[in-house]
Amino acid sequence: MAQKEIQIKEVLSDEIVKKVKFKVKKFDPEKDDKPYYAEYDVPVWRGMTVLDGLLYVKEDLDGTVNFRYSCRMGICGSCGMFINGKPRMACMTQILELGTDVIEIAPLPNLDNIRDLVPDSTPFFEKHRKVKPYLIRQDVKEQENPIGEYYQTPEEHEYYSQFSFCIKCSLCYAACPTAASDPEYLGPQALAQAYRYSVDTRDEGFEERVMVVDDPHGCWRCHYAGACSEVCPKGVDPAKAIQLLKGLILKYRLGLKKKRKGAGVIPAHPRPGVKKAPKRTVVQED
Repeated sequence: MAQKEIQIKEVLSDEIVKKVKFKVKKFDPEKDDKPYYAEYDVPVWRGMTVLDGLLYVKEDLDGTVNFRYSCRMGICGSCGMFINGKPRMACMTQILELGTDVIEIAPLPNLDNIRDLVPDSTPFFEKHRKVKPYLIRQDVKEQENPIGEYYQTPEEHEYYSQFSFCIKCSLCYAACPTAASDPEYLGPQALAQAYRYSVDTRDEGFEERVMVVDDPHGCWRCHYAGACSEVCPKGVDPAKAIQLLKGLILKYRLGLKKKRKGAGVIPAHPRPGVKKAPKRTVVQED
């Protein structure tokens, strides 16, 4: 073992608080008939997360354990898992704060399992794309070749600010009882983003989204259980967004919601002495 690795091991051993047992749900469709739990003894030090524990298992105990992760700081949304019976971000879950000597880890429910702790997120992202989660402008040419920023006040930004923090971790989808019983249900994440863009004063696409969300498998399937908001690591509160979306649709269907023209463009006024931006390095082909 290299000198650097030896030093790292010594530091970790000096800081060990206790040992916990990781029960990791494993399943390899090419070899296993059904999922099973494998157990690992993991040393724990202060500040250690469940993701840290899984990395220890993979690097030191069992290299066959599969799971997703990337940023390790609650931004990418990759490491969503079912930890001790609740959807959580592995990188944001402190082992010592769980207050138990046994940590059971499984892939997120309401999604098919690819292998071990890796869920198939394809349906989740398909539903996200279905609600058109982007600004829609009637003047497509103006949107593709902007001459400046779209006008928006700080107060108008507050309409949707909370719902723009979504990191697409799918914890809300995994916690949703409606998603568990209706595979076609759009889910809390997609519906919350439909509301986020529909109340954005720069957007003109509500009429297009309403055809998607005002559906038997859309926002009306939500029973307001609130489980989605409870597990959201970013405080997005998708349950609230869905109820607000229902209100928008009711006003629209009753003819009380006026068609809105998106915010205008503020012409660019470069400050004196500021150099002109360089030409684009990537040109989109038609």
